[in-house]
Amino acid sequence: MEFRHTSVLLEPSLENLAIRPDGVYVDGTLGGGGHSFHIAEQLTEGGRLIGIDRDADALKAASERLQPFQDRVTLVKDNYGNIRQVLDRLGIGQVDGILLDLGVSSYQLDTPERGFSYMADAPLDMRMDQEESRTARDLVNDSTEEELYRIIRDYGEDRFARSIAREIVRARQKAPLQTTGQLVEAIERAIPAKQKRTGGHPAKRTFQAIRIELNRELTVLDDALDTMIGCLKPGGRLCVITFHSLEDRIVKSRFRTAEDPCICPKNFPVCVCGRKSQGRVVTRKAILPTEQEQKENTRAKSAKLRVFEKTAEAPEAGKAGGDSRQAERKG
Repeated sequence: MEFRHTSVLLEPSLENLAIRPDGVYVDGTLGGGGHSFHIAEQLTEGGRLIGIDRDADALKAASERLQPFQDRVTLVKDNYGNIRQVLDRLGIGQVDGILLDLGVSSYQLDTPERGFSYMADAPLDMRMDQEESRTARDLVNDSTEEELYRIIRDYGEDRFARSIAREIVRARQKAPLQTTGQLVEAIERAIPAKQKRTGGHPAKRTFQAIRIELNRELTVLDDALDTMIGCLKPGGRLCVITFHSLEDRIVKSRFRTAEDPCICPKNFPVCVCGRKSQGRVVTRKAILPTEQEQKENTRAKSAKLRVFEKTAEAPEAGKAGGDSRQAERKG
């Protein structure tokens, strides 16, 4: 089917990237090229966009969509967590802006054979990179009950994680779980009837958890943010769109630490740890979709945009974003 994905928080993302016509930008989660199209159309001679995605279908669709800008666009099949290596291969030191639109795309959800959706019976896959060997089927059938419990508890935040893990193990003892439908049936048996009537689709949280674990989504994000800030030119911006609290907490925490990394006790008169600020958090509160966007695109409802700007010249540790703490120490 056609690769489609409605770009969430498009206007605020473009605004906060503060695109320069001759700048160099990275879309680390290219998808179908929605955000990238609007970035590329603002670039002129000397400007460049690097689009990264680990999904071959996404790269193919984006290549077609971005055809009018082929002179200024470079597409790379890779994980955004490897951004430093990607830029090194392209001979690029630092860039003017980076965008991440996290989570699963509409195409991936709406293509049954990809196995991301609990709404259709299909092979248990969920690989964002289909060249990877391990699938959701392997994870569900090979993990211990304790491992499944941890995954569903930590990444799905489901209060029935224990009973769901137990029921999955019980079901696969009869025969391996091969399809999304078989997994949904096991999950539904583990959820109390009252909760199934009032709590949304019972499989939603477990499917999210399995997808996150399989594709190492939170691990990659947590490891990549500091690297991405390091890849920015002075004044460059990192814009990250998240879709659930687990992602948002990581981004919020990493941005705060990058702004004020000082670990000195608050009663120290001056900072002595030597940790230097990398810049400032532009969005003190996350930017949310407008009511209109939420009406037009239901998948935008949980989206949040956070932005970090690398400072032109890194100040001493504890200064940027930590001036108030320094003032308290000196007072």
